[in-house]
Amino acid sequence: MVAIVCLDDKNGMCFNGRRQSRDVCLRSCVMDLAKGKRLWMSPYSAEQFAEAEGGQICVSTSFLEEAGPGDYAFVEDRALAPFAEKLEKLVVFRWNRVYPGDQYLDLDLTKGPWRKTEERDFPGKSHERITMEVYTR
Repeated sequence: MVAIVCLDDKNGMCFNGRRQSRDVCLRSCVMDLAKGKRLWMSPYSAEQFAEAEGGQICVSTSFLEEAGPGDYAFVEDRALAPFAEKLEKLVVFRWNRVYPGDQYLDLDLTKGPWRKTEERDFPGKSHERITMEVYTR
């Protein structure tokens, strides 16, 4: 499984009980990344992908359990550590700012099996610059 997360500079995933991932350019990038593959997400996340076409989005409350090898999973508000062994790759979108986070990524990308293999910036609609980082085992 390839997990996709959106983080602030302190690895915050949510702040004040809200998502960090609402940006139309980000959603387009996520759809391009997962093109031709299944893209799993929670009903909460599916709300912002309502305009997506092609039937590749799979919505389930247990999407991390259901996603298989090669599938993508868009994760906004779930712990990933329990699924670490399933992760083939992790795609991180960084907002390049700090929010008052109340939920954080529970994987340490600075050690262990993770190695950053790609990094690039692109302009978002709500953020001047979004950084995409790709980590592989």
